Order: sequence, then C-alpha cells, then structure tokens
Amino acid sequence: MLLAIDIGNTNMVLGVFDGDVIVEHWRIATVPDRTADELAVVLHGLLAQSGSFKESDLHGIALCSTVPSVLHEMREMLRRYYGDIPAVIVQPGIKTGVPIRYDNPKEVGADRIMNSLAATHLYGGPAIVVDFGTSTNFDAVSARGEFVGGALAPGIEISVDALARRAAQLLKVELTRPPRIIGKTTVEALQSGIVYGFAGQVEGIVRRMAAELSPADPSAVTVIATGGLAPLVIAEVPLVGKYEPWLTLIGLRLVWERNVPASPASDG
Repeated sequence: MLLAIDIGNTNMVLGVFDGDVIVEHWRIATVPDRTADELAVVLHGLLAQSGSFKESDLHGIALCSTVPSVLHEMREMLRRYYGDIPAVIVQPGIKTGVPIRYDNPKEVGADRIMNSLAATHLYGGPAIVVDFGTSTNFDAVSARGEFVGGALAPGIEISVDALARRAAQLLKVELTRPPRIIGKTTVEALQSGIVYGFAGQVEGIVRRMAAELSPADPSAVTVIATGGLAPLVIAEVPLVGKYEPWLTLIGLRLVWERNVPASPASDG
C-alpha cells in the first residue's frame, strides 16, 4: 500500500493505493500552523478508520506540497512517526520524467509537475490540465510529455470570498449550479455569475492555449480537469474531455515508482 499526499494551499488530499487503484481517500483543510505531532494525530486517525487496510500495510509514502511551512512539519512528522517507511518528497533531485520548459523551473509547483506526469501517463500529449484549486491552474503538456508552461487565475472559492468581503449587499452563496442563467434572485444571480463566468474563463483560455500548443490541430489536445471544484464547472465546458479527480495523486504514485526500487513488499 502506498500513501500519497498532495498538500495544497486550501486542502490536503490523501489517497492510499493498492497497486494502481485508490482504495481510500480523504480531503482535509490545510492548516499552516499545525505541528508535526498534530499532523501525526490527524493522519493516524484517518488511517485507523479505514476498513480496507491497516496502517502497518503501508510500504511507502509519496508527498508534494505548495506550502513550505506545512512541508517542513510533514518532514518532521515522517521522521518521527514513520521513519521506517520509505518516503519520496517531490523536490529538486527527484526523478519525475517530466522535462520542464520554463524560464525558471524552480518556480513551477510540484503539484503542476505531478499533474503533467499523470496526464501524459493516462492520455498522452499534447494535453492541457485544468486544476480547480485555490488558484485555477492551466498546465500545458507537449506531445513529448514536457511541461511547457501555462496560466494561473484566481480560484473559484477565493473569488467568491473576495466578492463577499468587498460588496456590502452580496453574501457568500452555496457553490452549486443555478436553475437558470438569468438569475431571479441575488443568490441565483451570484451562482450564475460564478458557474458560467468560470466556465467561460476555462473555455476561453483552453481554446487559446490549445491553438498555441498544437497549431496544426488544436483538437488533438486532450483537456483534463481535476480538483475539488471541477464538477461545478466542467459540465458547461464541452472542450474538457476528461475528468480525473485523483490526477495529482496518480502523479505521486508514478514518481514513487520511478524513485524507489521495486521489491516484493511494494509490488502491490
């Protein structure tokens, strides 16, 4: 069993693989000031409640993070509580198999590299990954599996939060598709602007990116959506052909396999 952990700015997504199948998964809030001991308590509690495996069944841990403070504490947690389990942390020096065609490769978040790796593995290139997280990330992957760049936009939740803070008569609303695009109430109007506004943003950026990524045949570009809020929008974007909620975790599994020699205990 392999535990994969994707630490984002808003949420931490965890999944346990049995071979290439996710048998358990959780999504919890990312709390930047949690200590290593607190993280250990949370992780132990999640693993203990599973009926699919025991914590002692874990043979490896693969982890990536976009939050430096949490990454520091996770390193300490792994050292103190899981020191007997091999761990792979995505960082410089780790073999990912993804060439990074970026002016400064160190600027690219580990989650974007994991998404690019998994997209190429599952669907081949060229591809565009749209990750609906704290920010909405658009990652372009070449036909050769290279990360060639992308676009970053404010995410859905932080955009809604900003609107509620700055507009006195507008409140936070449930993030759900409204019954009609022309809202008949303030709540419906806000929901319409959120869902169809972000759908239009995704469609516009993806269309332009695909034309630049594959000028001869933009339709050859596979568009993959991931992230917790993807289902809210992708039904309104016909250009999105694939939805893979565990894309980053799959990338972590692939990185684990590239960096840890196979053994009878880890064959799944």
